[in-house]
Amino acid sequence: MSLSYYSLNQYLQDKFGCKVYKIALNGGFTCPNRDGTIDTRGCIFCSVGGSGDFAGDPEKSIQEQIEDGKRLISSKIRDGKYIAYFQAYTNTYGPIEKLRTLYEEAIHYPDIAALSIATRPDCLPEEVLDLLEELNQIKPVWVELGLQTIHEKTAQYIRRGYPLAKYDEAVRKLQARGLDVITHVILGLPGESKEDMKETVAYVCSHQANGIKLQLLHILEGTDLAEEYKEGKFSVMSEDEYVSLLMELLAVIPDNIVIHRLTGDGSKKDLIDPMWSGNKKQVLNHIQKALKEANSFQ
Repeated sequence: MSLSYYSLNQYLQDKFGCKVYKIALNGGFTCPNRDGTIDTRGCIFCSVGGSGDFAGDPEKSIQEQIEDGKRLISSKIRDGKYIAYFQAYTNTYGPIEKLRTLYEEAIHYPDIAALSIATRPDCLPEEVLDLLEELNQIKPVWVELGLQTIHEKTAQYIRRGYPLAKYDEAVRKLQARGLDVITHVILGLPGESKEDMKETVAYVCSHQANGIKLQLLHILEGTDLAEEYKEGKFSVMSEDEYVSLLMELLAVIPDNIVIHRLTGDGSKKDLIDPMWSGNKKQVLNHIQKALKEANSFQ
């Protein structure tokens, strides 16, 4: 059996019949892990921008942010479509009226093919689920859940702020309403072994996620994680180690689960380590080479 994966690019081509690009948006949200509801410090790895360092300007309307995003990638796309990606902070954490206004502004924009909404599993009350289900009848709505790990010790260390059972509950409720679930996993969290990471990926795959994002751990300036890294409390993976781990993970991810990300790249101005991750083209070429080599031994 050959080693392969169902990439996001292929999925989008299959679903929409054309090239599709994401436009990262900032709806001006905050997070219960920052506003004092759970904590004020945020997750230990989270940047000042709430993991939305490439998102739009929150001072602008959603339509203006979409138009800015289209201009940025205008040289790459012709006659294609876009995904409105609400990325920064927790994008279901706010008054329902605000959510409806922002989501509807995005979903009714002519070139938008789908909404992708990044959030926490503990920020999905019934009224928000009702709204997402309603919008899913207009255009596809994907909900991206920041799980990162299934291991409680690590979850406490990164200050995630909710138990694994809350993730399970969110997935069940979203799936029951016909909404696609994409789960974020961070590879290389301090204290986790290769087996720990494989267990997290296997768990996500067996608990009905439609897609998965595999995110290399980035050490970003201004985070509490950066301070611990500078104190020498943990190390990061080399490029070879990371690609080798990916080959093992791809071998256990079912072909029907869309892999939305294989690595990820942090803001270069804030990136402390691993510096090799900043060369995304090089990393992706390395991954493709490793896949070919793995298949040559089948």
